[in-house]
Amino acid sequence: MLPFSPMRSLKSLALCLLLAAAASSFLGPVHAQSDSPADIKAAADAIQTLTDQQKTIADNQAKIDQKLADIAQNIHDARLYSSRAR
Repeated sequence: MLPFSPMRSLKSLALCLLLAAAASSFLGPVHAQSDSPADIKAAADAIQTLTDQQKTIADNQAKIDQKLADIAQNIHDARLYSSRAR
């Protein structure tokens, strides 16, 4: 068994307090969640907008990755040709 350590006790207490604060923030005011149909529609529209934006970002990232691969291939080819020219 480990000897008593005041520092360990303080760390344990701080961890317990942190977990309690996190739990209370998740279990906050449940009664304030009565959504009207307009709120639900607005939330659905916001989710759809975010989904569309995420798809656009993924498509753009794929284009960027392809262009980087093309540039890397061009640099590779240029190094090959320059080494042969010497």
